Amino acid sequence: MEQGKGPASPAETQKKATPEKAGKEKQKKSLQREIFEWIMVFVVAAALAFVVRTFIFEPVRVDGQSMLNTLENNEFMIATKFDYLLGDPERFDIVICDYPNTDDGMYRVKRVIGLPGETIELRLGELYVDGEHVEQNFDMTPNETNFGPFTVPEDSYFVMGDNRNNSKDSRNPLVGALDRSMIKGHVRAVVFPLGRMRLLDE
Repeated sequence: MEQGKGPASPAETQKKATPEKAGKEKQKKSLQREIFEWIMVFVVAAALAFVVRTFIFEPVRVDGQSMLNTLENNEFMIATKFDYLLGDPERFDIVICDYPNTDDGMYRVKRVIGLPGETIELRLGELYVDGEHVEQNFDMTPNETNFGPFTVPEDSYFVMGDNRNNSKDSRNPLVGALDRSMIKGHVRAVVFPLGRMRLLDE
């Protein structure tokens, strides 16, 4: 008469459980590795985005009408940053900049008019730098603005909107000439809407 087998010994139980346990452990480690890899992807992507926006270029939206007729409300632009890490703004550059005593996290878009140490004056909309007339070969809105004379402090820049009749800029005492550190990028092109894509003149 065949005798039935008794309860499995602890050693036999361990042997039977080992492959299943090993499979679960392997699956757990695989899941952990996958989660880690995804986290690293997000970390690297965030770091790259930070580097690009800080040192290379940044997309910016036009908010308002202060740069008419050059830029229109709600257009998206690309502003490069690396050129101002290596050099300084030049006259008539379109720039993105911070304003003093503001904490809204928004850039302003203006045009550089006066360089450090220069004396700026507007007579019926015409620009004079150190007493000499300077042509403004860009698409301003018609204006007969008078301002100055105003001497730009050292390491500062005088900026204005192309819509001289509707722009809060360096003519306003609450803004004044901008310190060099407040100028963050050089606007190069409009990229949206697609029908209005264009490079901006130097």
